[in-house]
Amino acid sequence: MIHRTTFALDAATTQRIRHLAVLWRVSQAEVIRRVVAGAETPPPKPDPVAMLRQLHDSGSGLSPKTAQAYLAEVRKDRREWRSR
Repeated sequence: MIHRTTFALDAATTQRIRHLAVLWRVSQAEVIRRVVAGAETPPPKPDPVAMLRQLHDSGSGLSPKTAQAYLAEVRKDRREWRSR
């Protein structure tokens, strides 16, 4: 069953739909169908442990020297805050 519908969209949204249609190599109607279907499905909750492991594995975290300097600064700030 096919339902034909007309929407009034701003130029930016129309351009996004066209861009996605080209990128995904589908019709503009298929872009709308996919986006609507995706909006009904809540995104999976991120796993913080997996995210931390990924960060560690990527090597994009702080260097040990930078991390130690940061922790020293935090400790100092906490001591000063508690002494007030």
